[in-house]
Amino acid sequence: MKNKIVISCFLILATATLKAQNKIESVLSDIAKNNKSIIANQQYWEAKKLSYKTGLNPENPKFEYEYLAGNNGNQIDYYIVQSFDFPTSYIKKRQVANRQIAQSNFQEAAYKQDLLLKAKKYCLKLIYLNKKQLELTKRVKNSTSVYESYQKKMEAGGTNVLDLNKAKIQQLNIQNQLRLNQSKINQYNQKITELNGGTEINFKETNYPLTPSLPDYETLEKAIEENDPNLKSIHQQNEIDQKKLELSRAMALPKLEGGYRSQEFAGQTIQGIHLGITIPLWENKNKVKHQKAHLRFNDLQVEEHQNEHHNEIQQLYERYTSLNLAIEEYQKLMTSVNNNELLNKALELGEISSLQYFMELNYYYDSYDNFLNLESAYYQVIAELNKYQL
Repeated sequence: MKNKIVISCFLILATATLKAQNKIESVLSDIAKNNKSIIANQQYWEAKKLSYKTGLNPENPKFEYEYLAGNNGNQIDYYIVQSFDFPTSYIKKRQVANRQIAQSNFQEAAYKQDLLLKAKKYCLKLIYLNKKQLELTKRVKNSTSVYESYQKKMEAGGTNVLDLNKAKIQQLNIQNQLRLNQSKINQYNQKITELNGGTEINFKETNYPLTPSLPDYETLEKAIEENDPNLKSIHQQNEIDQKKLELSRAMALPKLEGGYRSQEFAGQTIQGIHLGITIPLWENKNKVKHQKAHLRFNDLQVEEHQNEHHNEIQQLYERYTSLNLAIEEYQKLMTSVNNNELLNKALELGEISSLQYFMELNYYYDSYDNFLNLESAYYQVIAELNKYQL
């Protein structure tokens, strides 16, 4: 019989946590579609991608016509000229553009990921607040019951006004906490609604999503580094700068011109081809040096970002480990003790005074509140560490 009860409880809990996970995923899916900032950011990067595709072709051909009148006859000249950079420069330009487009995808993904993490943390905060609201509702019910009990005792002459006042103060304090917590719930629902483009979301979940245990630190760090769009963007910038360096070298090569020329004068027509070359003496001076310096700067940026990311992940993982241990200890304590019932019985039987009752009850409430805070911080840290999955 005991086994059946344990299995039933486990199934109920598993179902509730799975529903919470699906609910959060549903909210994030809606926000990804409805959020105005995400939509605007997508449009921005689409425009940037189009801009990267401009300037990749040779300049437009040039046509000139000249009519010169003279005593010995009129002269008419026609020019059709096409100028172009050294051929390899067009290959390099396209390579730069392709890498810039790839980088824009990473930057777009990073922006979306940051916003979805924000939304997920709001959902987790609401789970904490909703759980707290349930607990505060129970406390209000208990404090009201205690206060009414003292009122009856007062009428029967079995207690004094000081004890009655303690019960009333306890009731008022908890009722105020309940109202303030409800206000916070409303605020966070409004925040999620704003992220959802104004479409209302009323998130009522009270169970945290089922979260598999995180892998060891080295495995997790590797997964984060491999999937971090910000790091990918910085690495991509390194490739862009390398290709820009190659492009600047190609642009330092001579520019070419080719075309057709026709001249008519005194009944004669002269036709021929036009060839030209631009000697690269000073137009591109220091451009190669500039790109080399920029490449060195980006190398340092990659190294700096990796160090910062490593330290951030390490700190989060250490916090996750310590919170996990603390929660396990609190869970053992909270599941083995039901102080409300014990204290109420002790007070009813006269085993403890009203002062002892309220002190012990507040001590238990503070401990349970600490547990809820630890649990909230624990899932917030997990959300940060799993950000790369969004």
